[in-house]
Amino acid sequence: MSETSIWRVIGVAFLAFVVTASGAAGAFAQDDDMQDEMQDDVDDAEEMAEEAMDEAEEAADDVLEHPIYPEDMEGFGDIVYVTARKRQEDVQDVALAITTLDEEAIQNLALGGQDIRFLSGRVPSLVMESSFGRSFPRFYVRGLGNTDFDLNASQPVSMVYDEVVMENPVLKGMPLFDVERVEVLRGPQGTLFGRNTPAGIVKFDTVKPSQDFDADLRASFGRFDTLDFSGAVGGALTDTVSARFSGLYQSRADWVDNRFTGEEDALEGYTTGAARLQFLFEPNDRFTALLNLHAWDVDGTARLFRANIITPGDDDTVAGFSPDVVFQDGLNDQSIEGQGLTFKWDYDLGATTLTSITGYESLEMFSRGDIDGGFGAVFAPPSGPGVIAFPSESADGIPDLDQLTQEIRLTSNGDGPFGWLVGFFWFDESVRIESFSYDTLGGNVQDGFAFQEQDTESWALFGSVDWALSDQWDLKAGLRYTSDEKDFVAERPDPTFQLPTFEPIRRNTDADFVSWDLAATYHFSNEVNVFGRVATSSRAPSIQGRILFCADFEGGLNPATNCVSIADEEEVLSTEVGIKSLLLDRTLRLNFTLFRYEVDGQQIVAVGGQFNTATLLNTDTTEGQGFELDLAWAPSPEWEITLGLSNNDTEIQDSRLAVAPCGGGCTVLDPIGPNGALVDGNSLPHAPEWIANAVVDYRKPMANGLLTASVDAAYYSEKSFFLYESEEFNGDSFELGARIGYLFADGAYELALFGRNLTDEVIVRNGIDFNNLTGMINDPRIWGVEFVTRW
Repeated sequence: MSETSIWRVIGVAFLAFVVTASGAAGAFAQDDDMQDEMQDDVDDAEEMAEEAMDEAEEAADDVLEHPIYPEDMEGFGDIVYVTARKRQEDVQDVALAITTLDEEAIQNLALGGQDIRFLSGRVPSLVMESSFGRSFPRFYVRGLGNTDFDLNASQPVSMVYDEVVMENPVLKGMPLFDVERVEVLRGPQGTLFGRNTPAGIVKFDTVKPSQDFDADLRASFGRFDTLDFSGAVGGALTDTVSARFSGLYQSRADWVDNRFTGEEDALEGYTTGAARLQFLFEPNDRFTALLNLHAWDVDGTARLFRANIITPGDDDTVAGFSPDVVFQDGLNDQSIEGQGLTFKWDYDLGATTLTSITGYESLEMFSRGDIDGGFGAVFAPPSGPGVIAFPSESADGIPDLDQLTQEIRLTSNGDGPFGWLVGFFWFDESVRIESFSYDTLGGNVQDGFAFQEQDTESWALFGSVDWALSDQWDLKAGLRYTSDEKDFVAERPDPTFQLPTFEPIRRNTDADFVSWDLAATYHFSNEVNVFGRVATSSRAPSIQGRILFCADFEGGLNPATNCVSIADEEEVLSTEVGIKSLLLDRTLRLNFTLFRYEVDGQQIVAVGGQFNTATLLNTDTTEGQGFELDLAWAPSPEWEITLGLSNNDTEIQDSRLAVAPCGGGCTVLDPIGPNGALVDGNSLPHAPEWIANAVVDYRKPMANGLLTASVDAAYYSEKSFFLYESEEFNGDSFELGARIGYLFADGAYELALFGRNLTDEVIVRNGIDFNNLTGMINDPRIWGVEFVTRW
């Protein structure tokens, strides 16, 4: 509502008040014949006053109830619905450790053209990193993850996007836009979400079409010519069909100079585009069908590896390190194209609802980089920075990936004491992965090629039951049977370094396993409950076939694996207890969880060694324990504070497990045995003991508009990059962000300033250890201006 309209409402209200007051005063001064006529005037004036006050209240609501101004500023009375158990439930009633982020929080944290890794450290027990840049994010929940950089790697944290699992690690880098809610489910989720969920799930739900028209556009411009545009428009096409189109465009100019080639602003730029078109069909109250078509594209710099940026004997960057300078003689390029569809329908049968979800995803990608991070080599001087033992330039690509999923489930309806869900799931994936090596010193020409192909088929039967034993006690139980088969082939038709060729190597796996969970909740009141949960989940057997560089110094192959390794099934047993509460007249939401888990046969990857390849292994046992705290407090209508804190204590328990330590001059802290560094007793890689995050939001009506301000921080303590421990390959992290904006009175426009990594911290996120003290760093400080319009 415009400022003119607000003053008009105030004027009408004041005029009505004057008329009412003067009419009432005059009524006492007139004779009886005049009083009836004056009473009519008074009644009319009172009616005008009531209408004016209603209009004034509506005008205020137009400002205060705008989407950017939460309706729950006086507390958390509104229910936060989640679908963590494949039905809509109040997050406070679900016997799981869950953290949610709403649309506004996602938009603020992702400002500045960020990719999905902005979620790292933003909720308890979640860390993310990547050695492929804006693609291939690796998730770690409660310390459990997978450091494997193979494009065929499986992960114990699953990503679910609009109810469809994204299995391949590159699919997990799909851009986030027009997202309504993020749910981070910690702990095993094998019963309802299947294999490869021992650590948990990161779940994204996008905004769906509706019959109501709405549209928005967000545009920001920042440092390094960073552009970030996103928007959506949707509404009714007919009485039964609605649609929504949403899109994203992000770009950043190159800002890193390559001093070896002499090119300024040569690297670290990117362009990302994505689009989604949805149609919702609602012919009656019993049937709905939703079609989701989507595509995305990434083009730009692959992960930038920086040679010898870590100080020997320490984990700090070397003196004089400059993030905007590299010295590289290898080429760098990355491109990704993905597209897919989801078709979901629900049919209400009365006592039950039948649901079908069909998903299809396809992908092509290529990523090339200078792996040694510098130029030249010891045997081909000049070289640097620091000591470059030998040049390394390689690329990996996926020329073809197709994933097809189908889920059918039947869910009970009603509010009775007993509820249930049964379902069937089918997964089929076909992927080809190609690996290339290049002769950097010989003009960057290709000098090696290998490929691997894998077909995966998996199916499962699952079910869960809920039983309200009384007003205080709820029981929940679930069971899932899974069958998983993989057929794999790898071949090296063009070996590098004059290594031997060999016949295609074929492997296959065939596994069947059962996952289950059991949970109980006791409700002290409508605001406070405690829960306990015991659950299992499994990661299906994995195959690793990075054979391009595989050979010992005499050119021989590993007789045990022939350079293709298999890790057996991994299984976790987890126990947790927690409390969920709404306190202080529902202005404080406090959730707390204690957990402990044990992993039998955790799948890990050991890189390097005698045969210079990545080898999959199973540990004897891995243990983890800790706690998680989620707190949100609205002390007044203007303020909202959210805090997250987690402690994760992980330990590898395998007295025989040895891995190759660094080959690039690091200081190894573990004892060295005949087969490498003994890692028994070490914590898991990328598993910081402490993770903390905070967001402080302030909103204040001002000059007929709304002032908004937000400050956020994320921290994790020191973590090791590898299975072995060293002085150099560790790092902690702290980043600070902020946004301040003004929402104009009509609610249609907003202007804001923002900053990410405000203190311009340089954080080493990961490393490469086979050649030198190579590191990968975080994004630099980005600041800019954002414009938002809604209609």
